[in-house]
Amino acid sequence: MKGVAILSGGLDSTVSLAAAVRKMEVALALTFDYGQRAARREREASVRIARRYAVPHRVIAIPWLAPLTRTALVNRKAAIPTGPMGERSARAVWVPNRNGVFIEVAAAYAESLDARRLVTGFNREEAETFPDNSPAYVEAVNRALSFSTANGVRVVSYTADLDKRAIVRLGRSLGAPLADIWPCYEGGRAWCRRCESCRRCLEALDA
Repeated sequence: MKGVAILSGGLDSTVSLAAAVRKMEVALALTFDYGQRAARREREASVRIARRYAVPHRVIAIPWLAPLTRTALVNRKAAIPTGPMGERSARAVWVPNRNGVFIEVAAAYAESLDARRLVTGFNREEAETFPDNSPAYVEAVNRALSFSTANGVRVVSYTADLDKRAIVRLGRSLGAPLADIWPCYEGGRAWCRRCESCRRCLEALDA
């Protein structure tokens, strides 16, 4: 089996990649730059992680996505939410159809490489507020891909049924390079340790 991985450089996609390389040939890892604050840091982390697994890596620029949203991930004038985690903070960082765009672009690369698996880093914890992390979404997108790809590309995620703590445990058991990840919404010199993504990751790492 051959696959293509969507790699953001964060916890989930890194651990899902670590699991995937044990199950298939990962022919390519793709990182998307849509003008997000952390684009450079995500790219740097993804390069290191892909190199760790000797997986070819490519950055895909989709600059047209940023003007479609006022999300705090792109809009530097908007505050990144640091309060209670939940629906309100999820709305503040929502990017219209982001995972849908990523998957459709990555599926085209997968089909061109005759790869039948598209590896993503979804998780059970964030699926509660981000519906495009959910099993229902994966099921729906796989049905769509059965029509739109000639070789039947299917999305798989080796972290989708896990919360963050379980993902960290899996990552450690696989020897995933957790020291190289960049989960932060910000793009500074170090993790901000205040945004929702940082807090979820830190709580899991400290458990």
